[in-house]
Amino acid sequence: MSRVSRGTLVIDVERCKGCELCIDACKPGVLAMTRERRNAMGYLYPELEPGCTACHACALICPDFVFQVWRYDEPLAADEALP
Repeated sequence: MSRVSRGTLVIDVERCKGCELCIDACKPGVLAMTRERRNAMGYLYPELEPGCTACHACALICPDFVFQVWRYDEPLAADEALP
């Protein structure tokens, strides 16, 4: 089943401290921590999977302000979603 994305995120991975608060706050469950890649400070960071609803929960809970949330004018299917 294809997931529809209603928005996307810009994640400043270099500011992230890997607290994972955003993972639990993400209502559609489309954020996942990297398993091996780390930022310059040595922390794992979140990556976005298709299905973002642009609800802003990640941005509201993040203590390091790493998220910019953007809503699409028209929802996109997973195979159309922008990186």
